[in-house]
Amino acid sequence: MDDSFCYHVKAQNPRPRCIFFASRVLKLWLFFFVFICLLVLSNGEETTNANKLIKIGAIIDINSRTGREEKTALDVAAQSFNNNDSNNHKLSLHIQDSGRNPLLAATVARKLIKEQEVEVIIGLETWEEAVVVGDIGSRAQVPVLSFAAPAITPPLAATRWPFLVRMANEDSKRMKCIAAIIGLFHWKRVIVIYEDDVFGSESGKLALLPEALQDVGSEVEFRLVLPPFSSVTNPNVAVHELLKKLQKKQSRVFFVLHSSFSMTIHLFEEAKKSGLVGKDSVWIVTETISSYLDSFNSSVISSMEGTLGIKTYYSEETSLYKKFYTNFRTTFRNKYHEEDNSQPGINALRAYDSIGIITQAMEKLKSDGKSPKKLLKKILSSNFTGASGEVCFEEGQLSYDPILRIVNVVGKRYKELDFWLPGIGFSRNPGVKNETGYVGEISQDLGGWAMPTDEKPLIIGVPARTSFEKFVKVVDGKLPGVKNYDGFCIKLFYEVLKVLGYHLPYHFDPHNGTYDELVNKVYNKTYDAAVGDITILADRADHVEFTQPYAESGLSMIVPAKSEDSAWIFVKPFTIEMWLVTAAILIYTMFIVWVLEHQSNPEFRGPWNHQIGTAIWFAFSSLFFAHREKVYSNLTRMVVVVWLFVVLVLNSSYTASLTSMLTVKRLGPNVTDIELLKRANLKIRCDGDSFVRTYLEKVLNFKSYNIENVSSEYKYEGEFKSHRIAAAFLELPYGKVFLSHYCKQFTTSTPTYRFGGLGFVFQKGSPIAKDFSRAILQFSENGFLLSLEKEWFSPSLECSADVTDSSTTDSLSIRSFWGLYLISGATSTLCFLFFSMRLLKKYYRHRVDNVDESVWIKAIRVAKYFYLGDVVLVQREASVAPDL
Repeated sequence: MDDSFCYHVKAQNPRPRCIFFASRVLKLWLFFFVFICLLVLSNGEETTNANKLIKIGAIIDINSRTGREEKTALDVAAQSFNNNDSNNHKLSLHIQDSGRNPLLAATVARKLIKEQEVEVIIGLETWEEAVVVGDIGSRAQVPVLSFAAPAITPPLAATRWPFLVRMANEDSKRMKCIAAIIGLFHWKRVIVIYEDDVFGSESGKLALLPEALQDVGSEVEFRLVLPPFSSVTNPNVAVHELLKKLQKKQSRVFFVLHSSFSMTIHLFEEAKKSGLVGKDSVWIVTETISSYLDSFNSSVISSMEGTLGIKTYYSEETSLYKKFYTNFRTTFRNKYHEEDNSQPGINALRAYDSIGIITQAMEKLKSDGKSPKKLLKKILSSNFTGASGEVCFEEGQLSYDPILRIVNVVGKRYKELDFWLPGIGFSRNPGVKNETGYVGEISQDLGGWAMPTDEKPLIIGVPARTSFEKFVKVVDGKLPGVKNYDGFCIKLFYEVLKVLGYHLPYHFDPHNGTYDELVNKVYNKTYDAAVGDITILADRADHVEFTQPYAESGLSMIVPAKSEDSAWIFVKPFTIEMWLVTAAILIYTMFIVWVLEHQSNPEFRGPWNHQIGTAIWFAFSSLFFAHREKVYSNLTRMVVVVWLFVVLVLNSSYTASLTSMLTVKRLGPNVTDIELLKRANLKIRCDGDSFVRTYLEKVLNFKSYNIENVSSEYKYEGEFKSHRIAAAFLELPYGKVFLSHYCKQFTTSTPTYRFGGLGFVFQKGSPIAKDFSRAILQFSENGFLLSLEKEWFSPSLECSADVTDSSTTDSLSIRSFWGLYLISGATSTLCFLFFSMRLLKKYYRHRVDNVDESVWIKAIRVAKYFYLGDVVLVQREASVAPDL
C-alpha cells in the first residue's frame, strides 16, 4: 500500500510532496530529542542539588590534646551527618593546624577562604586567634565560630567583628568561682603563677582576678611569671630558680592562671621537689590546666596531689551525649594509640555541636535564600540542646552562664567534687538552686595558712619589761609558773577577739628581751604574733605584718617646766594690730567730738594747746567713764554714746583676757632646742629596750655616752630633780601618760618626730592580721578606742588635759571687734557729714558774693567760717545747749 501511495504521489507531483513529508518527520524527531534533553538536565540538576557540599574550614592545634579531641569530634559529626541519607547536603571538612599562633591562623584562614571557598570557619582555641580570623572573616563575610572568648568582652566587639560568633563564655564567672574557693577557706593572700607569651593573652584574667578576690576579702600577694616554654633550653632549671622566690613567701596558696601542657608538667614536678606541694600548700588551676588532667601520666598526677581545679559541667546522661561518646571513644582510640584516656573535654563537645549549628542553619536557608549575612543570622538564632548543653547565643556569644565542677587531684587520679553555680554558689548537684551556703566535699581540710586550733594555739609574745605599765603589765599569778597579763594593749586584744567572728585559740608567752628581739621572734616563727606597745617601723614591716595602728607614735622631748612671768603681760590681752586700731579709732572719735563741739562748747575753745588738751583728756577719760566735760550738740551725744559702748566692750574683754593670763599658770620648757643639748653635752634619758636609743644616736646624732637608759616611768622624776639629766626622750603615747601625772612639773618641747604608730605583730601574710586591723578600725570609728584610752590613761586629779593643752591664752585680735569699730567709725563719720552739710548751707545763705575774690580767698573764708561760725557765747554753767 505504501508503494502504491508513493507511486501515486510521484505520478502526480513526485519531488515536492516527498520533501514536505520528510521535513515534518524531522521536526517531530527534533522535538522529542529536545524534550528528552530537558528532562535529563532537570533530573541532573536535582541530583546535583541533592548532593551539594557544605565546605567547612576548621583551625585547631592538631598537636595538642585539646586539638586532637576537637578534630575527632568534627570527624565524628561530619561522618554522622554524611551517612544520613535523609540529609540534602554533604559536609566537606578542611582542617588546618595553627599551633595556637594567631599569625599562622590568619594565614590558613585566608587560604581556606580563597582556595577552598569555605562557607564557615570553626575552631580557634585562643582569643588572639579568634580576633585575627574574625577580622578576616568579617572582611570576606564568612561566619567564624570560635571556641574561645575574651576574659572581658570589648564594648565594640559586635561592630569590630560582626561575623565572629563566640561559642564560649567570658572568664568573669570562672574567676568568681576561683575567688569563692579562696574565700571559703579564708585565704587572705594568693600567689598567682602564669606562663607569659608574646601576645599577653592573660591580661584580661589578671584584671578580673584582683577584683574577684577583693569581693571575698583576699588579695594577690605576688605574681610569678614563667617564661614561654619554647624560649627556655632547660625548663627544669628555669622553673626551679623561679620557685625559689615562692619559698620566701609566707602564703602557700598558689593559683596557676595559665600554663602550657609542657610547662605545667615541669612546674608541678619542680614544685614538689622544692617542698611547695604538700598539706601546708594549696594549688588551684583554671580549666585550661584541668583539661590536661586526662592526658597527664600517673607521675605527673602524683606531683599535683591535692590540687583543686575547675571544669565546665556537661551532662553525660543525655542520649545525644551517649551516642557521641561511643563514636568518639572508638575513633579517638583508633587514631591516637598513645593516649591512655579517651574522655572528651568541653571543647570536643562544642566542636561536635558546631557542626549541628551549621547544618541546622543551612537547612533553614532553603526557604529564605542563601547569603553570608542570612547564614550568620541563622547561626545566631540557633536554639537547641547539644552534647555540650544548651546552645543559644546572645550578643554574639553563648547566652547561658556555665555551671562549673570542682575537681581535686587525689593520689594518681582526680575526682569530681561539688558544683558551683553563678549567683548561687556551691551545690551538691547542678539542678539544686536553693543550697546557698552549702560547702559539701570541698570543705575538706586544706592548707594555705595554718589557722590555730585548741591543740596548736596561737603563740603570742608579750613584752615582760615595759617602762610604762599602763600599756602592758606582766606579773606573777597565784599559782607557780602562771603569769597575769594586764594593761591597755592586753585589754584591746581581748576586745578584738570578741568581734573577730571566729574562735582564735592563743597562748601568751612573756618576752624579757628588747622590742626588736620580740619582733624578730615573730619573723623567725618562734612566735605566731606579738601583742604590746610595739612601734611600727619600716625595717620591722619588711619582715612581719603589722595591724592597723591603735595609737599614734612619735618621739617627744620631756623637760622641766618653768613659769613664764613677764613685766609686759598687761599688753598681751590685745594683739599689736588690735592696739593700733583701737588707738586710731580713739583719735578719730576725739577729732569728731572736737569738730562738733568747737563752735558751741566753750570747753573746746580757746588757745590751740587748750583745745588739744581738752580733746585728749576727754577722749582718754571716757575710757574709764570719768570725763567731766559737757557736750552741747545732739550729734556729739550720739557719737559719745556709741563710743562709750565700744569702751565698755573693750574694757570687759581686756579685763577677762588679762585675768585669764594671770590666773592660769603659764609653763614653758627650760630647754627648747635639741642642738643646745648636744652642744652643751647634757645628759638625756630614754627607754633602753625600745628603738629610741638607736634613733637618738643615728638620726639625731647624740653622743652615746650622753644617753642613759631608764627602765621605769617612776625613775624619770627623780632623775630630773637630782639634775642628773636635762631632758628625757619618750615615745608620744608614753609622753602623754607621763605628763598626765606630772603636768605641773614637766612639759614637752617641739618638734615631735613622728613614727608609724603602735600596733600588733603577726607573721608576714597572716590573714589574722587583716582581721585585727579591721576590728581596730571599727573601734576607732565608733569611738570605743577613745573611751578605752580615757579609761586607762585618765590624768591625775591635779592635772587636766584641757588645762595642760591650753596653758596659753591667745591674745584678742581685730577679727573679733572689727564690726564694733565699723559701727563707731560709721556713726562718727555720718554725724560729721551731717554737721558739715548744715554748716555749709548756713554759710551760703549769709555770704556776700564778691566776684573779684579768687578761689583761694573763698576757700580761706569758708575755713574761717567753719572754724569760727556764729559764735554764741554760752555760760559754762548752762545745763541745756541749743539744738543743732
